[in-house]
Amino acid sequence: MKHLIDLENWERKDHFEFFSKFSDPFWGITYNVDCTIAYQRAKAENNSFYLYYLYQSLRAVNQVDAFKLRIEDDKPLRYDRIDASATVDRTDGSFGFSLMIFKDDFEEFQQLARVEIARVRAGKGLETGVAGPNVIHYSAVPWISFTSLSHASNSAFKDCVPKISFGKTFRQGSQLMMPVAIHAHHALVDGFQTGQFTELFQKYLNI
Repeated sequence: MKHLIDLENWERKDHFEFFSKFSDPFWGITYNVDCTIAYQRAKAENNSFYLYYLYQSLRAVNQVDAFKLRIEDDKPLRYDRIDASATVDRTDGSFGFSLMIFKDDFEEFQQLARVEIARVRAGKGLETGVAGPNVIHYSAVPWISFTSLSHASNSAFKDCVPKISFGKTFRQGSQLMMPVAIHAHHALVDGFQTGQFTELFQKYLNI
C-alpha cells in the first residue's frame, strides 16, 4: 500500500520542491559498520551472514519513514513496506537483479530469499523489471573494502529509489567492520534520517 503525502502541509515541502528540480538530486555517504556480533551469530546459527545483515538493514529501513518515501508523477508518497532489490552473483561472473520480500521474521525472510537467489542464479540477464519502486536497490562488493562508491545513472530516468551497498569486511582490532555506502534522493532523505538508519542498523546488528 502507498499513501499520497499532503505536500502543502508537509514539513519537507520546501526541500522537496528545491531538490526535485536538480538534474542529479542524489547524495551519498560511506561509513563503516561494526558487524562483529552479527557475523558471530550468523555463523553460530548456521545462517547466511549476507542474508542476516541484509535482513537487519531492511528492518532498519522499514523503521525510518524517509526511506519509505518515493516520487511518482512528480508527487511524494509513502509506502507501507520496503523490500530489497538486491544484485545476485552468478558463477559466470555476471549478476542479476532480484526481489527479496521483507518479513518481520528472519527465518521466513531467509527462506524466501534463498529461493529467489536460486531463481536468479539459474537464469540469465538482468531482469530489470522484477521489482517496483517500493524497494531499496542493494548491492554487495565483497571483494573490496571501499572508502567511497558511486553509481551509474541515467539522466533520462527520474530515479528516487535509495541505494545501499556493502563492501568487504575487514579487521579493526577485535572488531569486524564492513563498509556501507548509502545514496538517496535529497528531496526525500537528508543526513538526519540517514543517521537514524545507521543507528538502527547498528543496533540490530548488535542483537
